[in-house]
Amino acid sequence: MLQEFGKPSFAGTVDRRRVGHRGLRSGIRVALWVAALMFCLGIGRTAQAQVVEAGDAGRLKISAGATESGYYLQYGGRKMLGVTGFVDIDTRSHFGLELEGRWLEWNKIANVHAETYSVGPRYHKNIGKLQIYGKGMLGYGNFNFPYNLAQGRYLMVTGGGGLDYHFRDRVYLRALDVEYQNWPQFTYGAMSSVGASAGIRVLLF
Repeated sequence: MLQEFGKPSFAGTVDRRRVGHRGLRSGIRVALWVAALMFCLGIGRTAQAQVVEAGDAGRLKISAGATESGYYLQYGGRKMLGVTGFVDIDTRSHFGLELEGRWLEWNKIANVHAETYSVGPRYHKNIGKLQIYGKGMLGYGNFNFPYNLAQGRYLMVTGGGGLDYHFRDRVYLRALDVEYQNWPQFTYGAMSSVGASAGIRVLLF
């Protein structure tokens, strides 16, 4: 049974040491770094901006996709596999929003698995058929401890970026997506995870 952030539900006797303010400060530092990066990208975009035709100004482009993901979790040094689903909402001004869910359910040891859900701003730039992007997101992760002894829900801060290739018509190949995740309030101290994903993105409208 999942409880509030940072408070796992224990089915047996498990060490409940908490990270407290130290882990939270670590997460805040990551969030500030991501915000600073997004701000710098925005300044660069403004300095180089060109006039957008009135017919294109403010138009939203919405796409959805799925990827296969491989992640390294600091807890136990685990390497896990899973799938990711995402929705990108972009504007012609290069700024947008990404919503993402990831399920690391394969290559489990002692039934350890994690699911993450996050949302945040993204910046993209098209270069020919390539689209490069950066993103910063905030959300939460569900974590299942070994042998089902405990389950917890934790705050999660994410920074990342990647590369899409315009394959044909409305189809894009997500050639590479890389993310660094920080779990500042994890039960045994701030935990990080890093991984890469690849898959497909389809422009809906």
